[in-house]
Amino acid sequence: MTNLPIGIIVLIVVSILIYLGAAHRVLDRLRLTDKAALAVLAALIVGSLIDIPFAVGNITYVINVGGALVPIALAVYLISRADSSIEKVRPLVAALITAVVVFAIGSFVMTGIREPAGRFAFVDIIYIYPLVAAVIAYAVGRSRRGAWIAATLGVLVADVLHGAQLATRGLSGLVHFGGAGVFDVVVVAGVLAVLLAEVVGEIRERIQGGPKTEGRDSTLLVNLKTPGKDEGGRKNEE
Repeated sequence: MTNLPIGIIVLIVVSILIYLGAAHRVLDRLRLTDKAALAVLAALIVGSLIDIPFAVGNITYVINVGGALVPIALAVYLISRADSSIEKVRPLVAALITAVVVFAIGSFVMTGIREPAGRFAFVDIIYIYPLVAAVIAYAVGRSRRGAWIAATLGVLVADVLHGAQLATRGLSGLVHFGGAGVFDVVVVAGVLAVLLAEVVGEIRERIQGGPKTEGRDSTLLVNLKTPGKDEGGRKNEE
């Protein structure tokens, strides 16, 4: 397994946790059943093997099904299940902020003349990008769904900015949406963002003594209710 891409390894581990029933809480908040989540993970893994290439001018674009199209489709689904307009808009704003920061890091920080990563050549971007994306995605997106959407879409939009940069400068190059190392970044960023949202969200809920129930979807509150607790002990989505 050590020869597998880190993104695939993460997906396999997550699949095992879901199969063992260790992710019900997170899946409830993502509005996914165990079967639906496993189907998405399978689509991510199988889709990672499928590339759709096309050229525009001097730039060759490659869209990876598992690393780009599946995360986008999942993001659209999660946004459609949001309970309010602000919960639909906030993840998109978070994704744009994440994209700008990730793009800036790749274009101005992790660059250099002697070393591809500049002063930070000793740090692999496979660790930098997901961590940055996850922190920003949760900080702005707040909820588990918002964090996943912002982290995955943010990384993909950063690639769009990269392609736009090449096009405006009249340069030739390859932009691989969701493929190669980008697939790993998308997957790890999404998982880290959700994990961060779960850990920080749980701590915040315990400190405030329970969730905010006003304006919440009643079905969501039922799904989030912890056995053995009354109405005041239900967990907040965020």
